[in-house]
Amino acid sequence: MAKKFYVVWQGRETGIFTTWDQTKKLVDKFPGARYKSFPSQAEAEAAFGKGATSTLARKTSPKPASTLKKASAPENTTKYDVEIYTDGGCEPNPGKAGSGIAVYRNGELSELWYGLYNAFGTNNTAELNALHQALLIAQDNLKQGKSVHILSDSQYSINCITNWAYGWKQKGWKRKTAGDIKNLEIIQISHAIYEEIKEKLQISHVAAHVGIEGNELADRMSIYAIDRKDTQFCRYPEPIELASILSLRAG
Repeated sequence: MAKKFYVVWQGRETGIFTTWDQTKKLVDKFPGARYKSFPSQAEAEAAFGKGATSTLARKTSPKPASTLKKASAPENTTKYDVEIYTDGGCEPNPGKAGSGIAVYRNGELSELWYGLYNAFGTNNTAELNALHQALLIAQDNLKQGKSVHILSDSQYSINCITNWAYGWKQKGWKRKTAGDIKNLEIIQISHAIYEEIKEKLQISHVAAHVGIEGNELADRMSIYAIDRKDTQFCRYPEPIELASILSLRAG
């Protein structure tokens, strides 16, 4: 049987997946789920980028690349009380690393966070640190009865917390093959939070550097953390001047 690639635009997690069993768990009984299979990875990536509305309706409506988009994910019209964009940066990789977050409340930019500087970090560690902080913010807001959507451009960090951790945990936090699990401590801590709130939480993969405002801001914050060398996770001071933030060095 030829291998298929499954695109999930709306589900418990969004992105491109390689098995129907995994995909079914993400879309089964999920209100408004939107997904489709493709015969090649290239077609799946193109369709994910175009969005569900464009692909499923077989029509295109390209947007200028220079226009910042506030959409949480391609063509996702679902509204959330809180949207949290995460990103990690590392210069070089491995090297100086930092994490960043952009938080939107009711569709409006609310706060920016940066920090967790590590002079001997990696991009994956920085991404996981950012996702961990986002999960903490999500946990607090879910307790207040708010709906929350986390958006990360790192498939690795999403898979570590929401997918691979289950298999590792069953094996006593060991891999199938020889070798230790990298970044195990932050994965375990983050997975424990995810397990507590996953039924109410939406986590999605979002494309990096395609003009999505929240992703661009989280990117700037991760590099700002490297420049500032802040080891704590700090809130960026207000007032937030969007143009000024976006003009900062990108990762």
